Amino acid sequence: MHDLRARLEQDFADELLDCDVDRGEVTLNVVAEQLRHVCVRLRDEYGFSQLMDLCGVDYSEYGGSSWETKQSSEFGFSRAVDGAGHSQPVQDGFRFAVVYHLLSIKHNQRVRLKVRLDADTPVIDSVTDIWNSADWFEREAFDLFGILFSGHKDLRRILTDYGFVGHPFRKDFPLIGNVEMRYDPEKKRVVYEPVSIEPRTLVPRVIRDDNRYLKDEG
Repeated sequence: MHDLRARLEQDFADELLDCDVDRGEVTLNVVAEQLRHVCVRLRDEYGFSQLMDLCGVDYSEYGGSSWETKQSSEFGFSRAVDGAGHSQPVQDGFRFAVVYHLLSIKHNQRVRLKVRLDADTPVIDSVTDIWNSADWFEREAFDLFGILFSGHKDLRRILTDYGFVGHPFRKDFPLIGNVEMRYDPEKKRVVYEPVSIEPRTLVPRVIRDDNRYLKDEG
């Protein structure tokens, strides 16, 4: 992996923001404008013939103290709602990212590409003509995060309903959603109405110290 990293840093010196080895995989942070150029070379010159996964990321709450759960009993479960925890601001206007996981069967190697996108206009070039498997992956990232893939021939929702408003994986999207649905026997169809439950945000997981995980000190 370190040899691959050194080669990539040399060959893509003008396209990379940085390159690192993390969890046994090389991670390349690529300039958005150079994404397609890098992808084509990785496929043709390095043998990364398969796109295994593509996903969106929203960094708007990244590093926020509201997700620090070791002291949850002191602040309570409502701190993510009442403002007791404050998230770090989005750095340099880059709120979103797209992450690509590539596999080289020939060399038994994996590479991770990460591209940071603008907070206001998250647009990136499509790679569907480079790897066919990107088709539904890009539609999923568009549906859940609102990331637009320029050049995609069928960019429409894939998981939510046709008339769904918003993007549910964005950190500012309410956990309970905005509407609820039910079957109306009089209209004989499904109808959508504003949610009727009280909005509430809970910490998804509480981590507390447990003596079962303490190392034996003899």
